[in-house]
Amino acid sequence: MSEMVLDIARSLGLPAWKVENAIELLEDGKTIPFIARYRKEKTGELNEIQLRDIADTLEYMKKLQARKEEVLRLIEEKGKLTDELKTRIVEAGTLQVVEDLYLPYKSRKKTRADKAREKQLQPLADFLKTARKRDDDFIIGFVNAELEVSTVEGALEGARDILAEEFAQDIMIRERVRNELKTKGIIKSEKTDSEDERAVYRDYYDFSQPINRLAAHRVLALFRGEREEILKVHLELPFDILPSLKRLAGWTDSLTYYSELEEAAIDSFSRLLFPSIEREVRTQIREEAETRAIHVFARNLRDLFLQPPLGEKVVMGIDPGYRTGCKLAVIGRDGALLYHDVIFPTPPQNDYAGSAMKVVQATNLLGVELISIGNGTGSRETEQFVSRLIKEHRLAIKYMITTESGASVYSASKVAIEEFPDQDVTTRGAISIARRVQDPLAEYVKIPPEAIGVGMYQHDVNQSELKKALDREVESIVNMVGVNLNTASEHLLKYISGLGPKIAASIVKYRSENGPFRNRKDLMKVTGLGPKAFEQAAGFCRIINGDEPLDGTAVHPESYAIARELLDKIGVSSEKLFEKRLELPERLARIDVEEFSKEKNFNPITVREVIGMLKKPGLDPREELPQPLLRTDVLTMEDLASGMELEGTVRNVVDFGAFVDIGVKQDGLIHKSRMGNRVRDPLEVLSVGQIVKVKIIEVDLQRMRIGLELLA
Repeated sequence: MSEMVLDIARSLGLPAWKVENAIELLEDGKTIPFIARYRKEKTGELNEIQLRDIADTLEYMKKLQARKEEVLRLIEEKGKLTDELKTRIVEAGTLQVVEDLYLPYKSRKKTRADKAREKQLQPLADFLKTARKRDDDFIIGFVNAELEVSTVEGALEGARDILAEEFAQDIMIRERVRNELKTKGIIKSEKTDSEDERAVYRDYYDFSQPINRLAAHRVLALFRGEREEILKVHLELPFDILPSLKRLAGWTDSLTYYSELEEAAIDSFSRLLFPSIEREVRTQIREEAETRAIHVFARNLRDLFLQPPLGEKVVMGIDPGYRTGCKLAVIGRDGALLYHDVIFPTPPQNDYAGSAMKVVQATNLLGVELISIGNGTGSRETEQFVSRLIKEHRLAIKYMITTESGASVYSASKVAIEEFPDQDVTTRGAISIARRVQDPLAEYVKIPPEAIGVGMYQHDVNQSELKKALDREVESIVNMVGVNLNTASEHLLKYISGLGPKIAASIVKYRSENGPFRNRKDLMKVTGLGPKAFEQAAGFCRIINGDEPLDGTAVHPESYAIARELLDKIGVSSEKLFEKRLELPERLARIDVEEFSKEKNFNPITVREVIGMLKKPGLDPREELPQPLLRTDVLTMEDLASGMELEGTVRNVVDFGAFVDIGVKQDGLIHKSRMGNRVRDPLEVLSVGQIVKVKIIEVDLQRMRIGLELLA
């Protein structure tokens, strides 16, 4: 077993054999969703989170190893690689330690210390940091006009420059300052002379907080304010660390030339050491804040994508607006566009009668069952219009507010143009708002995940890391839900384990040329889809009413023999699988897994998994989640009062709380202090799309703010 495997196992607290097998599968190109679901035997049932941790740690270890090799080569090329230094670099456990060890050998602009060394003052610097008795004649010996050292003070100044650089590059000193700054340091900000027109950064004009208590959203806000030149931000230590650093370096007052050493240390700390460590720590806390922001974004995205589909309903989507009107689009149960138009129920036209006529006629003629209103500009006025006409015309329909996140990106995309070449961008936006109700996942996958605004400061974080994290999240979601092989778009199929954009396009092409797939084996007929891709994709692709009933379940073809034995054990044929679906959970629960596995020579882990899949044949896991909140009436902020209790939909969850749509123009905020006792992470309590009961704590009409409390 390799040292890297053991290191990863130790760092993650996992058995080494599980890590080794997981890495073997990852290195073989298997995706995390596939390994988590269909290779539990090999990994000892590691879940997706553990597998992601292994994959990320493996990537870091590889990067660390590559950097060690590069640093060793660079130092060796300079002829300065000693056995001791080589050992320290090889044994380094982090990239930071490697960079600290490499620091003295980095190619750089000539420093004051380099110039002093050229004047042959290194022996003097070595003398000053060790001498225990005076030797002025030795120091005078370094005065040399040819080397431009004309005075004793000039020689001492050069020696101090060398000492200052050595002090700043000492690995133990750097580590001490770094740790002290991170654990005990303070971040401060102040306003510059630049104008902050909307007072966006008002909270940070005179701000101070311990670094180790700084929330991620504050870090990102501070650094954004600094980039926009509204704020000056710096880190500082609230105590004098220099005495302990001098002791660490062995520079004590028992040394004869301690005053020279002290002067060098003061210069080193202010000019070299602290500015360098401050840059490092700033980078580190920014990266940690970005990692947190990406995590929040990915979690919210997951919850948004997993919103329960309302299924095959005729839906009217309304993309609200003012001057240019509200765009209507009615889609059929199959998602096809049936009708589109523009209405003007909002200011400045306020054409209630004409707008109502169009909506009512479309509703009655096309059998509209639900209205989906986008939550953008003009949303609440549009909601008031819809609520009024439902009452006045006694329409047997409800409406819901749907997030518009990414709708504008979709409507101008190549995907939307291919789907609706004859429609303009506004109509495509209304279509997207309607389709999100039928099947949120199928619609959202058409939009680049990073363009969907759920989270905090997504434009301030590393965009490649954000895209990587979100793509991984979408892959996990799509594979968890699975796809109907005969109806899934290529935008869904490309996320299925083992496929990708090219094979997804080939599947759609094969389907259009040959008709629907009759069984999973037909996948092997698709151009470019070989045995490896089939192995990973088959279990996530469902075929309903095909030649093989088990193809409609999450059971992988390689486990069909187990599935048939289990069904035989409970007296249900595979042909009756869906017909008897309500009876299956109770019958399968009676099986003694250990006894059955031993009798049939199957692995009990796989048997348990197959039983779980057979209990819910064809079930979309999203169907088990609470349905979206549908409304028939609307409130205004003026209707609200402290103490009122309402139901609402969580729209966004961030580190300091959650924003909830309670049916008025402005989303309310549940601060995390109002979520219950000692809530540190709102994501542990709430999720995007969740229906919650809240109590109104405060209504501020002037600032358009609503304070809420979460009710249990």
